[in-house]
Amino acid sequence: MSEVLVLEFEGFGRNVYDAVNRELGMNDDWSAGEIPAGLIDHVAGASAVGWVVLEVWESREAQAAFMENRLGAALHAGGVTGPPSRMEWLSDPSHHLVG
Repeated sequence: MSEVLVLEFEGFGRNVYDAVNRELGMNDDWSAGEIPAGLIDHVAGASAVGWVVLEVWESREAQAAFMENRLGAALHAGGVTGPPSRMEWLSDPSHHLVG
């Protein structure tokens, strides 16, 4: 069963998100670069107070490995100075690819 993760970052916007993606070697639309193992879907956008990332993972362990091996350093290098204001795993998610 897939796992859904919600990350919210207050005070950051697209500029920081793009900087983190550059650190990860991803281009703007993620059509080039190394997609993390176990990542099924990734959506991000602006909120009233910052930036929100919604991801679907094969497992929490896959996301933790990505955080440890690549994302943690990329977040720091991209200008994220602390933890997200919200990090929540959604329980019993229903995920359907449409189209």
